[in-house]
Amino acid sequence: MKKLIAAAMVTTALVSPALAEDAVKEFRIGILGGENAQDRLNSYECLRQKTEDLLGVETKLFAPADYDGVIQGLLGGTIDMAWLGASGYAKTYLSDPEAVEPVLVKVNVDGGYGYHSIGFARKDSGITSIEDLKGKVFGFGDPNSTSGYLIPSIEIPEVTGATMESGDYFGEVKFTGGHEQTIVAVANGDIDGGVTWADGLGEWEDGYNSGALRKAVDAGLVDMNDLVQIWQSKPIPEGPIVLRKALPEMAKVKMTGLMASLPAMDPDCAYGVLSGEAKGLMPIGHEAYEIIVEARKRKSS
Repeated sequence: MKKLIAAAMVTTALVSPALAEDAVKEFRIGILGGENAQDRLNSYECLRQKTEDLLGVETKLFAPADYDGVIQGLLGGTIDMAWLGASGYAKTYLSDPEAVEPVLVKVNVDGGYGYHSIGFARKDSGITSIEDLKGKVFGFGDPNSTSGYLIPSIEIPEVTGATMESGDYFGEVKFTGGHEQTIVAVANGDIDGGVTWADGLGEWEDGYNSGALRKAVDAGLVDMNDLVQIWQSKPIPEGPIVLRKALPEMAKVKMTGLMASLPAMDPDCAYGVLSGEAKGLMPIGHEAYEIIVEARKRKSS
């Protein structure tokens, strides 16, 4: 990891805007849903400025209302870079294998790059397991979320022996719109239980080390002592940072170097961009996501 970061920093330092006569006229970074748009923009502003300084062109941030807004932007060429979830990457790849390429993945403080879908409920509800949610209201996040839909929609039926259709096991199954919305809906008692994402490392009271729960705690939206974990998925491969394949090679080299060096160069910026604590980033390729691509194929067939 140290060698990777050092190499990336050298690469970033050597490739100055003056040396790059690329065709890039502006650079556009997409930000997946998960928290409200203004908080997402605030978290990424430091990255926007660093990108603008590095590439020497205007850099813009886009925070669409849902995951599909980022996916369609990448497919349509109106977004150049994004940190996708594994399922979002799978959808992009299945729509157009030549649209984007995964370049880096976030590495957790334990050295792994997995995370979990976490099922949770209000502590005072008396719900302590998926079984306790029978007949109650269950919330997913976004249809293109790995942890907020794809994986729990496959694994939870293995627990219940029923489908995720409203009325089959759960009284009602609804989409909240994103991770933050699910967390707030459960905390407010609007739904009885739901799923979100976390690295599963560290303490529950902190919202774990990274993920949507940690971001919600940092934003003062929730007190984890009011919530209880009721389910955890098998490990899921963390989603990749992707770049549009059609970008000039030099722009891709620069941005890969900038992202790889971010945790060492500006830990506070990296904390916001990577949704909490991280050891760093490492190279990743398409092969790491083939299992998720297959899962999406099965889900849509």
